Amino acid sequence: MAGIAGIQLELLNRRLADHDLSLVLSDTVMDKLLEVGFDPVYGARPLKRTIQQLIENPLAESILAGKFAPGDSISGDLEDDRVKFVKA
Repeated sequence: MAGIAGIQLELLNRRLADHDLSLVLSDTVMDKLLEVGFDPVYGARPLKRTIQQLIENPLAESILAGKFAPGDSISGDLEDDRVKFVKA
């Protein structure tokens, strides 16, 4: 599961690199992704949707709101069961 999550997040980082941004997630965020994104019946299939909901969508909103600019390194950590993004 962690390998699949790593691949999905690497794809996200490549898309961010096109806009001169980078993302680093804490271990607690990774643990949350693996916890929420795994289903005993479906295996790792829900993981991509979980990454979209917990990482990609909130991060896109922050970028569009002007919180991050080209050249920024973004750090994500778990706070109150949500991922909080800050400049690293």
